[in-house]
Amino acid sequence: MEIVRVFLNAKEEKEILQGFPWVFDNEISHIKHRANEKSEWKYEELKDSTVEDGSIVEVFTKAGGFLGTGVINKKSKITVRLISNEHEDKILANTYAFWEKKITNAIDIRKAFYKENDSYRLIFGEADFIPGFICERFCDVNGRVFLVVQFLSLSCEIFREDILQALKRHCKPTGIFERSDTSARDKEGLPQVFGWVDNKVFDNQITILENGIKLEVDIANGQKTGYFLDQKFNRALAAKFCKGKKVLDTFTHTGAFGLNAFAAGASQVTSVDISPEAVQMVNNNIKLNKAEGVMKGLCADVFDLLKKYEASGEKFDVIILDPPAFTKSAKMIEKAYGGYKEINLRAMRILNEGGILITCSCSYFMESNMFCDMVMHAAMDSHKRVQILEKRGAGPDHPVLVGYPKSEYLKCLVCKVM
Repeated sequence: MEIVRVFLNAKEEKEILQGFPWVFDNEISHIKHRANEKSEWKYEELKDSTVEDGSIVEVFTKAGGFLGTGVINKKSKITVRLISNEHEDKILANTYAFWEKKITNAIDIRKAFYKENDSYRLIFGEADFIPGFICERFCDVNGRVFLVVQFLSLSCEIFREDILQALKRHCKPTGIFERSDTSARDKEGLPQVFGWVDNKVFDNQITILENGIKLEVDIANGQKTGYFLDQKFNRALAAKFCKGKKVLDTFTHTGAFGLNAFAAGASQVTSVDISPEAVQMVNNNIKLNKAEGVMKGLCADVFDLLKKYEASGEKFDVIILDPPAFTKSAKMIEKAYGGYKEINLRAMRILNEGGILITCSCSYFMESNMFCDMVMHAAMDSHKRVQILEKRGAGPDHPVLVGYPKSEYLKCLVCKVM
């Protein structure tokens, strides 16, 4: 077994010591490796290294202090993803047991917050110490468990079988669907993968229960992994403000916020999405929950619709803004800030006095203080006074890893607008 050690440039270890699980290519000083315990060490620059991608490597400071063990991928800017603070021999002694322990730890965390018939994110990548791996656990109304998985990096791809076997053993899923069809795989030099695992094929559309609401989820064709599980508890909170109220639910995807509002006794709910497929799903969910007459799905551009409502004098008591990420890079944050500000100030203008605005951002780069600053400036420009009643994030199935800020991505503010 080849022994590989990656040495960082001077003073590059601070973030890793704080818990950050990645090593970027420009942080690496050199690589030191040998074929076995008796052979000579070879010193190489990263760009000239003959070490194979997918190799297990130990990471050290410039001075030689051990930092952790990871998987190297020279094709990626994220050259090493750390998988443990133990030495490689402890991992390689039994790789199945190593990954099974991480998976059972993640399962145990969720058991404190979720019941057997709940749906939730089971593995949240780096935040659950399995870099690049996502697993959603969906439980349908018949009690069947389906897993939707994403292997987004080489660091988890090389342990695919161990991870899948551990999931099968502990979750006993009816089926597993893989959604590794994203650009993240391209950056890792991996082919995209899409479809049912082990050729065990089932209907792509399942019906789950969330907060007592029936929701049809398309695990093959829905956005990302089919459904956004991170907002479950925020939807339940939003519903508390909706009894007898006129509600506008924007960027709705499946209509989940709107259906929670309906169940809470809203007098009128309009759920809006620009995607015709999403609106069809909303209409299906309206029928599933017998919400016709109170709730409707509307296919429209939210930016244009808010302008139209403002021009016509249409008013609402509660508005939910849950847009997709307006930026996935720091370079575009100024433009994203403008987009968030526009929808928020227009929403404030069409709220009745004392109305409730639930506003969200799922972009990590729109960090919490900046998001609150945006709300403040939207309030100024719309000549409104705003009270933030509560600041929230993703549910406990999306733990935040200390030292890894990207795991704290979702912001949700509950605001009263005067």
